[in-house]
Amino acid sequence: MTGDPALERAPTARAQRRDRLAALLVEARQGNSDALDAIVAELTPVLWHTARNQGLSRQAAEDVIQTTWLTLLRHLHAISVPGALIEWLVTTTRREAWRVSRVSRKDDLPGDDTFDELPDSVLTPDELLVDDERRRALWHAVESLPKRCAELLRIVAFVPRPHYDAVAAALDMPLGSIGPTRGRCFAKLRLLLAKDPDWSS
Repeated sequence: MTGDPALERAPTARAQRRDRLAALLVEARQGNSDALDAIVAELTPVLWHTARNQGLSRQAAEDVIQTTWLTLLRHLHAISVPGALIEWLVTTTRREAWRVSRVSRKDDLPGDDTFDELPDSVLTPDELLVDDERRRALWHAVESLPKRCAELLRIVAFVPRPHYDAVAAALDMPLGSIGPTRGRCFAKLRLLLAKDPDWSS
C-alpha cells in the first residue's frame, strides 16, 4: 500500500485496459470489425511513438504502422495469449522499423538476431502505456484551457521555434503579449495537470 489513492488506482487501470484490449482481440478473431477498429484507434498512438523512437521520418513511421496492422490481420490467431497483444504489436513495430531503417540507410548492418543481444534503451510496452496515458492527460488538460491558451500551446508544441510575429498574426494577438500570455497559460496547465491522477501517477 502506498497511501496514495492515485498510485494505487494506476496499475488497476492499466490492467483493466489490457483486459479490455484482450477482449477486443478475441472479438476481432470472431469477425467483429468494430473490435479491430477499436484496437487500431487505441493503440496507433503507442505504435507511432514506438516507430518514431527508432529515428524514422513521419512518412516512414506511417508506413511501418500500416505494415504492423496488416501483419496483425494476417496473424490474428497467432497471438496465443490475448493479454500479450500490446507486447506483440510493439515488438512487430520495432522489428519493422529496424528493417525500414536498414533499407533506407543501405548499409550492411547486423542481422535481426544481433539486436536481441543489444541493451534495449527504448520504452517497454508498460512504459509506453504509461506514456500514452500521460500524453492523453496532457492534451485533455490543454483542451480544458481557455481557447486562446489552447491555441497558443498547440502552436508552441508543434511548431519548432515559432516566430512571435507569425503567432501574433495567427492568433490576432498583440506581439508584446505573447510571452506573458504563454507564461500564464503554462501556469494554468501545470495546475490542471497537478490535479490529474493520470498525469501525477
